[in-house]
Amino acid sequence: MESIETEVVDAGRKRDERGRRIVSAAERERILAEYAASGLTQKAFARREGLAYGTFVAWLGRQKHEGAAKPPSVRFQQVRLESVGTGAMVEVRLPNGLVVRGAAMAPVAELVRALQG
Repeated sequence: MESIETEVVDAGRKRDERGRRIVSAAERERILAEYAASGLTQKAFARREGLAYGTFVAWLGRQKHEGAAKPPSVRFQQVRLESVGTGAMVEVRLPNGLVVRGAAMAPVAELVRALQG
């Protein structure tokens, strides 16, 4: 019977008392972003990265839960109404610097919604 030589390589990463690799939040986010772009299954990606499958799935669940718990961000738009002759002029300045002007509020609002996607 042949003997097999193995070698343990420590990349200098921090480990806990049970020998598990300690991963910072930034590192975890980087790994999850790589997974999203990889096209691999969860199991294959975890194996490739040397992560326990259960740990990796827990990270994905936590990321999904944290993303769903965030309230939608509030964005304000500058709106200026000017009196021009008999009608009012509506002007909306979008965050990207685009200015939308019109004589009626509804069409201007519709255009702004379309421009913001």
